[in-house]
Amino acid sequence: MDKMKVRELMVPTDRFPKISDNASLFDALFALEKAQEAFLSGKAEQRIMLVEDEKNQIIGKISPIDLFKGLEKNYNKVNVEETLDKFGLKYIWTAMRKDYNLWESPFKDLCRKAGDVHVKDFVNIPGEGQTIDVEDSLSKSFHLFVVNRHDTLFVMEKNQFVGLLRFSDVYSQVSQTMKECTF
Repeated sequence: MDKMKVRELMVPTDRFPKISDNASLFDALFALEKAQEAFLSGKAEQRIMLVEDEKNQIIGKISPIDLFKGLEKNYNKVNVEETLDKFGLKYIWTAMRKDYNLWESPFKDLCRKAGDVHVKDFVNIPGEGQTIDVEDSLSKSFHLFVVNRHDTLFVMEKNQFVGLLRFSDVYSQVSQTMKECTF
């Protein structure tokens, strides 16, 4: 397992459902529900929804929690609560929530928002801590998973997203290896 590369465990992007970044929040809601139903019924092996731009390039992913982010556009103006917590400044989150009026009226005009807000407004675009090269060792992924607490890493090859490395797959591999140990 020490020599295992990310390529060996990643799931290629063509095995995931996709949605356009121009789709509405309403469209994303239905696409996520459809992906979930297909996954639970065994008709699909993935439920992670990848987002494509106008050139059909993968730019990120969306989840149900991202839909909530899409309902409250002011989230794009603030850093995440988790960042503040890392530095012992969680008390600031309450003040920021008030300053930016976060969730003051998320359901006001809900139907209008669902049609007016587009996936590109709330897509989860991976940052440096959520990407890994296809030829990196699996051990590098351990660090990224633990430190950044993501459930998936975007796998890159020549500046293109080529797949996802899911924590669940890495965990299964580590678990299997540990069970083979003899003491």
